[in-house]
Amino acid sequence: MSKINKVVLAYSGGLDTSAIIPWLKENYDCEVVAFVADVGQGDAELEGVEAKALASGASACYIADLKEELVSEYIYPTLKTGAVYEGKYLLGTSMARPIIAKAQVECALEVGADALCHGCTGKGNDQVRFESCFAALAPQLKVIAPWREWDMRSREDLLNYLAERNIPCSASLEKIYSRDANAWHISTEGGVLEETWNQPNEHCWAWTKDPEDAPNQAELVSVKIEKGQIVAVDGETMSPYNALVYLNAKGIEHGVGRIDIVENRMVGMKSRGCYETPGGTIMMEALRAVEQLVLDKECFDFRQNIGLKFSHLVYDGRWFTPLCKSLLAAAEAIAEDVNGEVVLKLYKGNVTAVQKRSDNSLYSEEFATFGEDEVYDQSHAEGFIRLYSLASRIRAFNNQK
Repeated sequence: MSKINKVVLAYSGGLDTSAIIPWLKENYDCEVVAFVADVGQGDAELEGVEAKALASGASACYIADLKEELVSEYIYPTLKTGAVYEGKYLLGTSMARPIIAKAQVECALEVGADALCHGCTGKGNDQVRFESCFAALAPQLKVIAPWREWDMRSREDLLNYLAERNIPCSASLEKIYSRDANAWHISTEGGVLEETWNQPNEHCWAWTKDPEDAPNQAELVSVKIEKGQIVAVDGETMSPYNALVYLNAKGIEHGVGRIDIVENRMVGMKSRGCYETPGGTIMMEALRAVEQLVLDKECFDFRQNIGLKFSHLVYDGRWFTPLCKSLLAAAEAIAEDVNGEVVLKLYKGNVTAVQKRSDNSLYSEEFATFGEDEVYDQSHAEGFIRLYSLASRIRAFNNQK
């Protein structure tokens, strides 16, 4: 096996990646470069991260601001497909992984590294997502996954490992929940959630107000959509990232976007998590409302099929594939006429589209009215039904013979 000289590690500043830096140096005798992706996880998560990386033994720490690109190039295209994994999950962690992996690869190529490293466990989905992206973008780089190699198995093991080497770490044994955050969502796993009969407690929710404690007065938010993308909120033109930040604040206040789900991981096991996607839930509701006006039955059905397929593709880490490119192109074409305006009501955890309009709307009050009209001849329905049910009629005649 060829010697590894320089490794770029996807670094968060948490306990796992803090231990990985010295472990790599000891076991691979290599230089370690820390790579930090700012995907909107919050200033608190990024505070002092460079100093932490250097104190752990990294030769350098690069921080990439990916927030706008994440929303405009990954989240907005996914929204057009309507992708929702297993009926509930809005793919918050899944959509962030390809952009992080891509930026990490770019960093590795720029600094002349010959290997990539991540801190994902051997039980989870993220190891597959990262390494599938690595394979698609830079198959010549070796991948190191410490959790599949080292003999440490617990949080206590990692803390002892760092203490033995006098490497400072702010983590403690008291951390109960595992969390992952970006501009789109925050996930919470572990703790009481590992027993499915336990109800989530207040510590299982990190962002949103409890719907029971949310304002008693509903709030209306207006959203303008062009070609399947939100371009303005409450009358103000906004970039994709700024629109999400704005709607996050609204959704958080009203307890919007909470789900408690048991999902199927790629590795075969089921896992439980509490996910909060406040702004994203509002965005999804707005887009689907305009689609209801604009897309005909067959087109809407096809878009739903795209969404179902795309949800598995993103969840399974296959962003940089021809199929992904093809599905995104199809969704883009369908979204070409998805223009309109929606007013949404936010109230105690719920978001409801209460007003919607579009210049491309196929809804016609003149045709749909229950009152008298001059555009629809109801007698035409008889011939339509006879042809529509012709196969059933022939089958029934055959059975009578």
